Amino acid sequence: MVSNSSVAVELQSELERIMVSVFTGVPCVVLLTINAIILFTLRSKQVFRETSRYVLLTNLLVADSLFMMMSQILYILANCRVFLTYPVCGTLILFAMLTDSIFPLTLAEMSIERYVAVCFPLRHSSIVTLRSTAAAIALVWAFSFVNVLIRVVLMCEFPFEELDSLDMNAICNTFVVVLSPVAAEYDRVYNILLFSTAGFTMTSTFIAVLITARSASVERNSVRKVQNTLLLHMIQLVLGLSYRIFIPVSVALFQVMSWISFVRMMNVMYLLVILLPRCLSSLIYGLRDQTIRPVLLSNLCCGFTLAARNQIS
Repeated sequence: MVSNSSVAVELQSELERIMVSVFTGVPCVVLLTINAIILFTLRSKQVFRETSRYVLLTNLLVADSLFMMMSQILYILANCRVFLTYPVCGTLILFAMLTDSIFPLTLAEMSIERYVAVCFPLRHSSIVTLRSTAAAIALVWAFSFVNVLIRVVLMCEFPFEELDSLDMNAICNTFVVVLSPVAAEYDRVYNILLFSTAGFTMTSTFIAVLITARSASVERNSVRKVQNTLLLHMIQLVLGLSYRIFIPVSVALFQVMSWISFVRMMNVMYLLVILLPRCLSSLIYGLRDQTIRPVLLSNLCCGFTLAARNQIS
């Protein structure tokens, strides 16, 4: 009887893991598909390729898509209880961190671009050029690469040669790249610097746009749209920051919660603080932007039509 009960629990656990994988995998696939269609839309028209705000959006969507793919791969490996080696896990985590850092920095750049468009409309075309936008994007990626290189150096200081094997005895997670007190302190300082810089930039631009909105010389409707966009950017940033805050909190909760309850909570938080902020980018610009929306809807209709024809044939 005990044997039958344990088998039932194990089968229930396996069924729950399969259902959770589907429950999280389907939204991720849908979001990646939407991002892919928006990226195709942004590359299909010359006006999108030559406008700085859409170039920044392209960079954000590429980084978000790569981060979601890496996060989903790590999530599936953890859910299937696949144990990796330290080098493989570290490589996956570092690549996810590389694309993750692009998120707040690009949001800050997009906020600055909207600020210039509202506060300096006559100088916008000379300040925000394709060349300056490309330089800003390159600077963001370079900053993220430097962060990854520093983390690699800190990881190499760990005495891996003292381990019996490089095989991990736990699931692959972000704590793999934080193997020493120095690495933990660097991780804390880096996150504070990253999000304080992005948060200060967005808050400053939002306040500046609010002040400009009081002027009678600007179009109130356009300014209101920019204000809503900047506000949504700040919501995205807060959601992204909640992921960093939740990591140390989850460590404390793990000590007092049962394993099943902890896993279920992490599944919910995965959707709320990892996938949700990334889907807001496509919703903000894909549905709200009146220039992208008609082209995007046309591409979506064509995609559904082709899929239906292929299914029939």
